[in-house]
Amino acid sequence: MKLLKLICILLVIASLSSCKVGRFVYYNFADITDHKIFPKNVIKNDSISFIFKKKSISSIPDSLIIRKKGLKQKIAFDDYLTENKTVSFLVIKNDSIEYEKYFSKYDETSIINSFSMAKSVTSILIGCAIDEGLIKSINESITNYLPELKKNGFEKVTINNLLNMTSGIYFNESYLNPFGHAASFYYGKNLRKEITKLRLKHEPGTKFTYSSGDAQLLGLVLKAALKDRSISNYLEQKIWKPLGMEFEASWSLDKRKNGIEKTFCCLNARARDFAKIGRLYLNKGLWNGKRIVSEEWVNSSTKIDETNGGVSYYQNQWWIISDNGTFQAKGILGQRIYVNSKKNLVIVRLGKNDGKTANWTYLFNYLSSIYDE
Repeated sequence: MKLLKLICILLVIASLSSCKVGRFVYYNFADITDHKIFPKNVIKNDSISFIFKKKSISSIPDSLIIRKKGLKQKIAFDDYLTENKTVSFLVIKNDSIEYEKYFSKYDETSIINSFSMAKSVTSILIGCAIDEGLIKSINESITNYLPELKKNGFEKVTINNLLNMTSGIYFNESYLNPFGHAASFYYGKNLRKEITKLRLKHEPGTKFTYSSGDAQLLGLVLKAALKDRSISNYLEQKIWKPLGMEFEASWSLDKRKNGIEKTFCCLNARARDFAKIGRLYLNKGLWNGKRIVSEEWVNSSTKIDETNGGVSYYQNQWWIISDNGTFQAKGILGQRIYVNSKKNLVIVRLGKNDGKTANWTYLFNYLSSIYDE
């Protein structure tokens, strides 16, 4: 009987292998190696790379004092990272690498899924599109770009609402339900169709609710503004090549033919290149003297603004830590690009999961504190 049940389960999984439920059952949960399972657009780098210098003497402590089972314990810094499932950890101060370590057979060439850090990159591209006049204003209705959503009652939803997740659109963020929005967006093969199923829950511009649906809608607005160009191509043109990325990257798509980038997640790259995203915003949108995105856009994306339903800790798809220029891009499983502007510091942490004992923002702030103003 048990064998028969097992055969039945395997047959069901096989029959569902081409749909989102089958992929959900087979892959079980999002993983940092998921760039291997989705179709993608390749983002090429330039022939000339920007290389961070390496500092001979590091200020990073050899050990940390942590609280474990109610007791204070001393633990080696490398062991702390390993224990908490880190695969890459990079600290860059004044454009010099203070610390760079890789774990679990990962190295500087290993590709990692950004997960929701891609939301912050999408925001940069929105800023570039506004600079170029491809998007007129963040106060425009999203139906100016996606008229098919008028029937959903989305005329009042603005680009600004999407940026700050105050759209009022209901979105189930759980990845544990194969029929929920997040799993459908992640494993599904038709994001445009999934978007049309979304509905308003409350008045736009009145309440913050973290939503990958808002970030994907933002990507569709950008795609409409770009017309025949892909979002990946725009990233390559505006950021990847100008910033001298060391490696190619890719952006996962919902399907192979006429696929759309999963802008709520899934930009696949390496730790050093993720660090350059942080350096760009550290320098207010300038890259070695060249303007990449307007300073106004960077400032508006990294300040505290609680107007129109916004919250103090989130702005334009970036997480705000303090009003002194400290902010980060965040993704599930503990992916982070942390920036402390006053300390001229960028930290990248990538991992298999968040870890059981880690508080990454607390650690980043602690590492920042060891440097003088």
